[in-house]
Amino acid sequence: MPWGRSGSAALLLFSGRVIGRYKARDPSPTEMSVEPWASPQDQAAAELSHSEHTDTPPSQDQEQHPDKLCLDSFWSEVENIQQGSGYADDCSRRDSKHSEEGEQEEQWLADAGLSTLISEDTETVDKTALLSTLTKTQAEAVKRRVETYTLRKRNKPPPRDVRDIFSSQTLVSESQHSEDPAQNSMASVAKSPLSAVTPEHQRGTPKDEYFITDVAYCEQAVILIKQAKLPQNNSQRRKEDGTLPRVICPKCRLGVTRIQDLSHADMKKVRQLALIDMTALCDLLELEVKRHKTGKRKNPESPLFGVPLATLLENDQKLKPSASIPLLLQELLSFLEKKGIDSEGILRVPGSQSRIKLLQQNLEANFYSRHVRWDEVSPNDAAALLKKFIRELPAPLLTAEYLNNFSAVREITELKQKLHMLNLLILLLPEPNRNTLKALLEFLSKVVSKEKKNRMNLWAVATIMAPNLFLHKAVPSRLTEGGEKGQAEKAADVMRLLIRYQDLLWTIPNFLMSQVRRLNENSNRRYQLYDRRFKNLLRKIHTDSREKPEKNSEPHRTVKIQVGELESSTMDYQLNLNSRASDLLAQFYRQFLRSPENGKGKMRRNGSVAYSDCALYEVGGNIGEHCLDPDTHLLDLYNSNPGGEWIIKRRPSGSRGL
Repeated sequence: MPWGRSGSAALLLFSGRVIGRYKARDPSPTEMSVEPWASPQDQAAAELSHSEHTDTPPSQDQEQHPDKLCLDSFWSEVENIQQGSGYADDCSRRDSKHSEEGEQEEQWLADAGLSTLISEDTETVDKTALLSTLTKTQAEAVKRRVETYTLRKRNKPPPRDVRDIFSSQTLVSESQHSEDPAQNSMASVAKSPLSAVTPEHQRGTPKDEYFITDVAYCEQAVILIKQAKLPQNNSQRRKEDGTLPRVICPKCRLGVTRIQDLSHADMKKVRQLALIDMTALCDLLELEVKRHKTGKRKNPESPLFGVPLATLLENDQKLKPSASIPLLLQELLSFLEKKGIDSEGILRVPGSQSRIKLLQQNLEANFYSRHVRWDEVSPNDAAALLKKFIRELPAPLLTAEYLNNFSAVREITELKQKLHMLNLLILLLPEPNRNTLKALLEFLSKVVSKEKKNRMNLWAVATIMAPNLFLHKAVPSRLTEGGEKGQAEKAADVMRLLIRYQDLLWTIPNFLMSQVRRLNENSNRRYQLYDRRFKNLLRKIHTDSREKPEKNSEPHRTVKIQVGELESSTMDYQLNLNSRASDLLAQFYRQFLRSPENGKGKMRRNGSVAYSDCALYEVGGNIGEHCLDPDTHLLDLYNSNPGGEWIIKRRPSGSRGL
């Protein structure tokens, strides 16, 4: 196996049960001590189902330790992945390779939008604009990659000297000395309450954690390291659900920005900046992760299983343009939410292999013709097929490039640093992967919420689902190297963080939003005509065209409306210190629709039905398109982007489910 275990710790896996050295070991003091995940009925159902497709007699050991039950399920999933995915195939090994010397850095610079740093291209406008938004620690991470690339590619024509690239005051000075509140609020991290920086293992009852997003995550790590608040040991911790604290993310006055709230052009810039910050954070935390690349594969015979996620979604969007996740996955999740979420041991109790095979064949033949009779499907079979769909993707759901980064999160000791890494990694995922992962995690969260009925708590769900996301034939995994139990716990720990804090992880931190705004401003400024007279004239015209309030008067904005029959309408809105986007929308409903202030009414004055899901957008200026949080303070937004327009329109239908 390409990610096989070491010889001294090698174990034989039969029927999902681990024997040998692991079975003989006594449970450690740090193991779980919560109520068992598997009831006697669960175990009986599992063995009955298991006996349908194996010759192994039922087990007589009915009183296994809860941790062992959970970890047996983990290794049962591992065995399914091995047997069903052809790990012995040499082609699989060739599919996963480390990049050659210098390719890692070259690909990294390309993904970060900085490939011009190592090219002979004289056009450096985009590069200079991007570098000018970076913090000191982010710029140092870029500098290290350029230096490493230069050393490893000595036989190639030399790029510009890295000292020349970073000597200009315009590269970092604008971000270091700007008046951006996000940069000036770094002192707030240093002055955070002790509970916000004290290591988790040094505290008793978990307290609320404050998640600061105004300051770059790598800069927060610098502060914590300097204060010696970041623990350097790898002490064990208990893994009961209750040890995970509530994480509070204070809203800034510009509100929360979720991933689906930005245009594709701005999200591309977010990904570039997130990659730089994530890499800088890895450097500070001394996490060495190698990117992998997957080779080309033969086209699968199945129209549903083993198909690249982007291809499957593209095919499904021909039938349903608003689809953001594969229709098969959507159907499976919908069925399980209705029929299986209350079943004891759902996700853990295996289905019948013969029935699962027939169900897969039925779906492949009849899914798009809508002739599948879901009322005859067993929830356990559907759950097994859900996991099979995820693990049989030709590339990992977490992508070959970043799978090991996700795995490395467990090596981080401080909870907030773990969440920082996961937040950045979620932003780096391609849109189909990110949406699919979100839908899966939302379902898993619903499973956990029904724990009293299905006896599947957070740790149990995370342990069982982890192998399906973190082990893949195309990428050798670090999670199966060394001690089996410890590595299984690492995978499950990262999985439970993804489930528990998913609402937080699918947001764009404020510091990245500030950097995107500065990047857009700098790009626009750099592309202006270089003739000083024309530049001065354009600057004067641009300044005069901005809406500036008179002294001692409150500003107002003209808001465009692009909603159905009101598409060409406008409305004036007077701003004050407490004006929020929700207030503006409430005025819109009152003025144009027969609706109360909460905006829930749907009747127009003429009696027709109003369009739902209206939102306020800012368009242009230093942003492409941004759907605003209802709690956005409009005067702050006005000062942050005076050149942008405000438009009321409907949210895209594809974003509602996210």
